[in-house]
Amino acid sequence: MANADLDLMQGTLDLLVLKALIWGPRHGYAVARWVRETTDDALQIEEGALYTALHRMETRHWLESEWGLSENNRKAKFYQLTPAGRKQLRARTATWNRYVHAVTKVLQTA
Repeated sequence: MANADLDLMQGTLDLLVLKALIWGPRHGYAVARWVRETTDDALQIEEGALYTALHRMETRHWLESEWGLSENNRKAKFYQLTPAGRKQLRARTATWNRYVHAVTKVLQTA
């Protein structure tokens, strides 16, 4: 897989995770469930990819986390956006929208 493909997939996953956290803290499973349900099962995030992304974004200070109890009364790590994460969400959303617009123009060309 080319680096550009990997960057696109990582960037897309980051955007989905950041968006899932816009309404407040969620644990990893809740993030994955939100993406799956919001996309009517079209997008499903594998656990390994999700936790790698969450840790990467936490290292970049886009997210912060703390331990708590899930709705099933299990210990879970809850992630929430930092101000830097909100800034990344805005920037990545704008980039994604430009990308979609450009690809759509190509696909609509006769």
